[in-house]
Amino acid sequence: MKQEKLDFSLVIPCYNEMQVLRQSLRELTKVLDTSTLKYEIIFIDDGSTDGTRKLGPQLAERYPNVKWYNNEKNLGRGGAVTRGINLSNAEVVGFIDIDLETPAHHILPLVMKVKEGYDIVTGWRIYKLDKTPFHRWVLSKGYNFLIRNFLGVKLKDTETGCKFFNRERIIPMLALTQDKHWFWDTEIMVIPYLNNYKIYEMPTLFLRKPDINSTVKIANDTKKYFLNLIKFKKRIDNEFPKSNRKH
Repeated sequence: MKQEKLDFSLVIPCYNEMQVLRQSLRELTKVLDTSTLKYEIIFIDDGSTDGTRKLGPQLAERYPNVKWYNNEKNLGRGGAVTRGINLSNAEVVGFIDIDLETPAHHILPLVMKVKEGYDIVTGWRIYKLDKTPFHRWVLSKGYNFLIRNFLGVKLKDTETGCKFFNRERIIPMLALTQDKHWFWDTEIMVIPYLNNYKIYEMPTLFLRKPDINSTVKIANDTKKYFLNLIKFKKRIDNEFPKSNRKH
């Protein structure tokens, strides 16, 4: 039987999210149920070890629009989101970090912007400094500075965990990404940008939740990002010579 075409699929990558899973799902469905969109929420558990894999399917049974999938092994953030996008059958597909540090009420305006004709719409994080560790704010701003100046890309926030896509348009771009972990966020923004995709960055409030443990390891991940950035620059300089760029 042919699968019904949906308006929107929300992909949620999960790794050890027992702490926030129940409450975040409640907030997400509360927001999405206020719309007329035919939607689904696709959870991709990426090898959790804290009980998330047990709780998730139990919650999915209670919510008719929720689907739960387990990765046999940890694929990384990019790998998990890519799997979710490929599983979608919707016009618009996107993802948001399960901790909802970008609040759920931003989702519907972002989806509507894609429906207006944009290929990619993201939540550009506007930090509330009194709740955000200063070093994380500095790292985020510093990385965005590098993206703009080192790669020559006029984007404000490639690393936001809140991205929405025209699914038909983003599928070919997925095949061009190489990293399956955190650097995937850079690739999935920069490669479409260099392919002249229509991208809109919508300002969204970002509320750091200090009681939630981050999976980001500052020193180690910063080093990896920098090395990936150098490698990626060589690649795009070869594939997208500056003389051929329209931006």
